[in-house]
Amino acid sequence: MKTVILLCTLAAAALAAPADTYNSKYDNFDANQLVGNPRLLSSFGRCFLGEGPCTAEGSDFKKTIPEALRTTCAKCTPKQRELVRVVVRGFQTKLPEIWDKLVQQQDPKGEYKDAFNRFLNSSD
Repeated sequence: MKTVILLCTLAAAALAAPADTYNSKYDNFDANQLVGNPRLLSSFGRCFLGEGPCTAEGSDFKKTIPEALRTTCAKCTPKQRELVRVVVRGFQTKLPEIWDKLVQQQDPKGEYKDAFNRFLNSSD
């Protein structure tokens, strides 16, 4: 069920700039701190699902998720790819019920599942 989202949650996170990559505004976002705090991670998940309020960062990430998913994070910098992988794996392992909802919301037909899983398992 590991398709994606967020995240390219979650932290592909940045606003799309007219350039070939996303804005680097959140490149120093502490994804490990987010993943290490189940309450905070759950809050971000509810934001992404439209089930709760969003922080400024959460709102920006939420706007980026659909495109990042469709393009397998093509506009992500190497740092953003790393952040996305950390956050997605955090959802998958710590909050699988939220992850499943995100997958269903962002990829209900499973169109991006295989490509996104390859992205998650790669090290580029």
